[in-house]
Amino acid sequence: MLFTISTGSLQKQLQLLNGAVGANAVLPILNDFLFELNGAQLTISASDQETTMITEVEVMGTEDGTVAIPAKLLNDVLKSLPEQPITFSIDAYSYAIELRTQNGMYKIAGENPGSFPEMTAPEKSNTLTLNSDVLANATEKTLFAVGTDQLRPAMTGVFCNFDDTGATFVATDAHKLVKYEHYGQQFTTAIQFILPKKALTLLKNALPAKQTIVHLTYNKTNALFRFENIQLSCLLIEGRYPDYTVVIPKDNSNIVTINRTDLLASLKRSLIFSNKSTFEVVLSVSENELKINTQDLDFYTEAHESISCDYQGTAMDIAFNARFLVELLSSMDVADVLIELSVPHRAALILPAEQAENENLLMLIMPIMRYS
Repeated sequence: MLFTISTGSLQKQLQLLNGAVGANAVLPILNDFLFELNGAQLTISASDQETTMITEVEVMGTEDGTVAIPAKLLNDVLKSLPEQPITFSIDAYSYAIELRTQNGMYKIAGENPGSFPEMTAPEKSNTLTLNSDVLANATEKTLFAVGTDQLRPAMTGVFCNFDDTGATFVATDAHKLVKYEHYGQQFTTAIQFILPKKALTLLKNALPAKQTIVHLTYNKTNALFRFENIQLSCLLIEGRYPDYTVVIPKDNSNIVTINRTDLLASLKRSLIFSNKSTFEVVLSVSENELKINTQDLDFYTEAHESISCDYQGTAMDIAFNARFLVELLSSMDVADVLIELSVPHRAALILPAEQAENENLLMLIMPIMRYS
């Protein structure tokens, strides 16, 4: 096996795959990249058995072959080299790898690729197509809200629903919830499944900046994404997603309209002074003013700020985890937001003051109960 490629081009492809390499893998082969050369096309794969990602890149190839290369070692080598051509020469029997650059020669030990997991298309599957910008927006808006509690596996992924009204993506960790809906594309076959966070994170990083079509093939247990030179397969999360609609309040009649950037900056400052276990901030809302108060009794710190706003409703004090508020507001890209409140012990809604075309974004945050 013999081929030449630029270090920058190869490193760019490996950066997309790094997240798919098995962490603390039981099988040593999962710590490797799989390189397959067929003519001028080099196919590179990474897998942890549950998620597999493949990318293709053009090279100057002269001898076809397959080899597994330790991922960390190869990444370290490429990071240490400047932009230049690098030639890979692999012994077909011992899998010894020789790397040659303009001024150097390096040897590393490859591995037999025979036991590397093979990506297979889902059996008895269906296929739908998605615009890449829909997936990019959905992952940007929802991934941070995914839960980490392994006792509730359904909440460790993003719930996806496709039907004749459009696409809906939902993520929650029981403290905050995000629902992103897109109406620009309808789907003739209604389908629901839960995609794992790792696969969606890889997908988010790999999606191109320019608009492209993503082909999604799926069945009850697997999903396969294909676009441009990328393929990504993953196991779907089993189980029933919680009925998130029951926690979304319908009668939050107290409405704050406020500049998102001002509120976000104030919350970030308040975090510095908040209790480091609860991160509690108290929002005191009244006509034309929102006050943000926080304190840490253990370290005698406190902060008080006020921001002008438009408020329609009854004056109230309500406490939230400031870190959750910062996460929600940071994921938005609008000038003004609406905060819809009911009473201090019920969930609040955060919405864009103006929804984007063909989109509906809803964020929910649970309050911190105060007994003083």
